[in-house]
Amino acid sequence: MTPNPPEQASNPIAHALHLARETLPPMHPAGRPFVAGGLAATLVLRRMSKPLGALAGLATLATAAFFREPRRVPPARGGLAVAAADGLVSLIEEAAPPPELGLPATPRMRISVFLSVFDVHVQRVPASGVIERVAYRPGKFLSADLDKASDDNERNSVLLRTDDGHELAVVQIAGLVARRIVCQIAVGDRVDAGQTYGLIRFGSRVDLYLPPGSRVLVSRGQRTIGGETPLAELPSSKE
Repeated sequence: MTPNPPEQASNPIAHALHLARETLPPMHPAGRPFVAGGLAATLVLRRMSKPLGALAGLATLATAAFFREPRRVPPARGGLAVAAADGLVSLIEEAAPPPELGLPATPRMRISVFLSVFDVHVQRVPASGVIERVAYRPGKFLSADLDKASDDNERNSVLLRTDDGHELAVVQIAGLVARRIVCQIAVGDRVDAGQTYGLIRFGSRVDLYLPPGSRVLVSRGQRTIGGETPLAELPSSKE
């Protein structure tokens, strides 16, 4: 644990603020306008009715919780693909990657993680490397836990070339309630495993397509922690 600075040791208020910062997760910048609007609505409604103000305040707290971005520490071991999202492993199967990424249509292992509205909704980079392609495709808003959501729903696909030369495809998929996908990386960006790169608002799914020869390390029904849970062991270094 990080030792307290001298001024915090002698100042109870500073110490309390330090503990709060260490305990409460920060909020993703995309959530600030929603929380600010919720606070304004709470103040207005409180003047009209205290019960309405209390409900608006609870809704604002729930919104702030939805946009939380907890600090994560990826595994120190290399050669792994970590979870891109918090959630439940809903599918482990072979499937062709999204055609907009320009990859061969040959099926490869795909791990799908379903995010409920209660999960952390930021997405994290599954491995260190360089972004080679980012492709958005509009689509439907079917329930994200359905098999066909990968093909039919709105999605944003990212192709990552890992430091070992492997191709990883990670796909943000909008769900029944989700209506906005945020992606904060671009072609040519250098990224690190566990780094936050995007967000899907209000219920969604994230698919990870693995290179041939990878060994899956999770099971269907297992919960994942984005940026920390190893999903697969990648093949040996590729020249």
